[in-house]
Amino acid sequence: MRINTNVSSLTAQEAAQNTTKTITGSLEKLSTGLKINKASDDASGLAIADKLRTQATSINQGIANGNSAVALLQIADKSMGEQSNILDTVKAKLIQANTDTTSADGRESIRKDINKLLKQLDNIASQTNYNGTTLLQASSGTATAAQATSAGLKFQIGEKSTDIISNTGIRSNNAGLGLTSLAALGSNLTKTIAGAQQTVIDSAITKLNGYRGDIGSTQNQVESAVRNLMTQATNVKAAESIIRDVDYAAESANFNKQNIIAQAGSYAISQANAVQQNVTRLLQ
Repeated sequence: MRINTNVSSLTAQEAAQNTTKTITGSLEKLSTGLKINKASDDASGLAIADKLRTQATSINQGIANGNSAVALLQIADKSMGEQSNILDTVKAKLIQANTDTTSADGRESIRKDINKLLKQLDNIASQTNYNGTTLLQASSGTATAAQATSAGLKFQIGEKSTDIISNTGIRSNNAGLGLTSLAALGSNLTKTIAGAQQTVIDSAITKLNGYRGDIGSTQNQVESAVRNLMTQATNVKAAESIIRDVDYAAESANFNKQNIIAQAGSYAISQANAVQQNVTRLLQ
């Protein structure tokens, strides 16, 4: 028997230290709710989980972009809806002017009403914007805004730069809808002019409806993309959770097991030390 080195005690102490480390790691997992807190816990799992988290963050931003795009498109549609009401009213007034029951004074009043209505149509086109972006004609900051079509808007609805949904350019003002001559009428609204301008108004209504149709189909496309992204985000977060999040039931059982092992280890150390003391009895 040897007394210089208590091998049994050293072995028990080493086992106790390993158990303590395991308990510390288990407590960390239980306190954070994460199975992977550092790379050493699971290097490959951490890499996969981080990639999934990045993907989920990107998808959520794509969803936010989509919701903002829907708001923008709704603003444009509502504004063009008001322009549509204006054109309907203008057509009704032209029909009123194109009848012999309307006097010359009446036609003059109609002309003034039409001028004001078409001026408001232009105002709507120049004033409608989202976060400073003019929606119904070219940017209001350019000198030829009323004569130019707005740039088609592009929305990134997804995690990749190629996940783009766009709409066509819009020029929903008097110039763009072909109403310049009607808007510029002086005091010469005659029955003949009123009849001829009805065709112009019909063309303007058709063109405006085309713009609204494109806005509506773009909005439907964006909303569909957002719904798909929401499903993807849920699935990606679920996949990350499986890898990163701790199973409390399993980890609690492991913690309790390690506690029992630690208590047994303490007993083993005390017994190893007691055995070593027995050697001294041989010297008595």
